[in-house]
Amino acid sequence: MRIELALAFAMLPALLSAQDRVDVKGRIVNEQGDAVEYVQLGVPRLQIGTISDADGRFEISLPCDTLEFFHVSYQPASFPVTGPADDLLIVLHGQELPPAVFTGGDTKEKYLVRPGMNVLKNMGVVSTALRSEHPQGRELGSVARAVKPFLVQDIMLTVRSNSIPGCVASFNIYRIEGRNESFVNVLHAPIYFEVALSDDPQQLDIRPDEPVLLEPGRYFVAFQIVGYDPQALQAYLAKPAEERSPGELTMDFNVFLKSSYLRESALGKMEPFPVNIGVAVKGLEYQ
Repeated sequence: MRIELALAFAMLPALLSAQDRVDVKGRIVNEQGDAVEYVQLGVPRLQIGTISDADGRFEISLPCDTLEFFHVSYQPASFPVTGPADDLLIVLHGQELPPAVFTGGDTKEKYLVRPGMNVLKNMGVVSTALRSEHPQGRELGSVARAVKPFLVQDIMLTVRSNSIPGCVASFNIYRIEGRNESFVNVLHAPIYFEVALSDDPQQLDIRPDEPVLLEPGRYFVAFQIVGYDPQALQAYLAKPAEERSPGELTMDFNVFLKSSYLRESALGKMEPFPVNIGVAVKGLEYQ
């Protein structure tokens, strides 16, 4: 069993044709003029999205529509696209979020979520791969439920193998709200980490730099690839199709039998997904 989830795959409305699109290039900075890394941008209603690089640079092809920008440390922004652009400058303004308020009382160590049941004794694989010049920022992960206030201390994940050079990934945490299941970011700061090249499994244990306190409710803990070595991707794309190995520029995970969600592109719609990649969250539950 192998479930292929290529980052290059785009879900577009049937009526959207190539001539409807324009190319937009630019850079994203903060109020001080410093680059803002790994910003999610796109047109959510059309399931079109990508992520800026470590220098805040981006390129996206889209119809003339409103281009939206999101980063957990800044206020959301938007820009009306009316035609092609080669040097668009987007300035994001800092976001002042309320600090985490810690509840008094005793705490106990606890897993907020565990991976679930491993399918087919490690034979089931979920793969996410770089297959286009502008990967789309797919997110996949696990659902957790906090019964009491919960302080996140460790987010854990096993990467079965990784052949993406210079890979930088992130964990995002969203609160799932309402009957229509709105996904609301709860982080005050990004959680970035590097994933080494390896044909062998890697046990990742990521500790957030800032406190992440979850109030009772449902949450989606999502994994996302945000950075990579662009030269490696260019070398792959320069090869004739018949010379490209399906295992190149790919990250594999074991399949766990617990339903979750999948977002196909940055800022796109979260869709129910029948399995997950085994994210676990451990921390302190307030009594």
